[in-house]
Amino acid sequence: MINITMSKFTWPLMHESISRIDKDKLIDFINKPNVRFTNGNKVKEFEYAWSKWIGAKYSVFLNSGASANDLTMMAFSELYGVGEIIMPPLTWVSDISSVLRSGNTPVFVDIDPNTLAIDSNQIKSAINSQTKAVFLTHVLGLNGLNQNLLDLLKKENIPLIEDVCESHGATFNGRKLGTFGLASNFSFYFAHHMTTIEGGVISTDDHNFYDVIRMMRSHGLVRESEIENTKESYFRSFPDLNSDFIFAYAAHNMRSTELNAVLGLSQLSRLNKNIEIRQKNYKLFLDSLDSKIFKTDLDTEGNSNYALTLILREKSYKLRDNVESILIMKGIEYRRGMAGGGNQLRQPYIQKYNLSQKATDFPNVEHIHFFSWYIGNNENVAEEQIIDLCESLNRELSL
Repeated sequence: MINITMSKFTWPLMHESISRIDKDKLIDFINKPNVRFTNGNKVKEFEYAWSKWIGAKYSVFLNSGASANDLTMMAFSELYGVGEIIMPPLTWVSDISSVLRSGNTPVFVDIDPNTLAIDSNQIKSAINSQTKAVFLTHVLGLNGLNQNLLDLLKKENIPLIEDVCESHGATFNGRKLGTFGLASNFSFYFAHHMTTIEGGVISTDDHNFYDVIRMMRSHGLVRESEIENTKESYFRSFPDLNSDFIFAYAAHNMRSTELNAVLGLSQLSRLNKNIEIRQKNYKLFLDSLDSKIFKTDLDTEGNSNYALTLILREKSYKLRDNVESILIMKGIEYRRGMAGGGNQLRQPYIQKYNLSQKATDFPNVEHIHFFSWYIGNNENVAEEQIIDLCESLNRELSL
């Protein structure tokens, strides 16, 4: 195993994406008189702008994408009960932990090597009377949906939850991801397509689901509901309580701040342009790699690339070490295993639950775990860098 000891990379995973314009907007907001700094009008403005951008009816701005996962599963369990949630082992830890903490049981299905998302052909056999939802992760900007999956879920009356944290603006059939299921989760972490430094969003077209999320975001407070009948019902049922402090759910604080929303609004204004640059970089990268050595035939239709993907075709530890040597030599920061570090069933946290499924049950995820990487992609990555790296990889690995 090669240890990365370099303290500075010439090609890092992420870069400083907060512009001078962003900072000036933050300063202008801070200098306004009588500013409310948390969960106020700017948060509402950003929620509206985000909903309009992706094409959803409602959005709730939160303090992180992980909180979006947690809150989605909390609300889902409250409204639909607990059971089995079908999901891939190639995802982020908070997807799985949100399922576990909400009292549900994850049921894992292998991925499609062409999309890196859950294999829709295997979902049908995993569905049973205990199935409550399919929780699909769109990996690194690739679309994980297809019509057969959507038709199956509609036929079986099974809700879809979309993790779009790495895939802002990716589409299926020309429609943005995050608008196909009951709920979708997004992250605005520093490294993502756009950033609020930390932050996340849940989007949905279901008004009742939206209302429950609003309450759960703020300690479960009934006063956060936008449905008057809901509030009046609680007021009548609990006359001994101050109407400002009725807690409908055992929730906690996942609110974001006005400053995060100001930054989000500024970044959202240039998101489309940045996505175009990322798409262009990714196409050049895949086109420049040797397809005999690397998997370059990924399904990139509608992609909104988050990071450049390197996947070895063969299971070779020698080639793997050579790839990492080249990346280190060139000062390129990387992560092995794609989203979340690879197969989550190998992680210590999940082994404590004694699930019946094992890491080795999922050969496609296992291949990604051991023989793949991602490296940074953003508007600062130059074409010359991409071509130089690909030429070096092709030349050195073909010797």
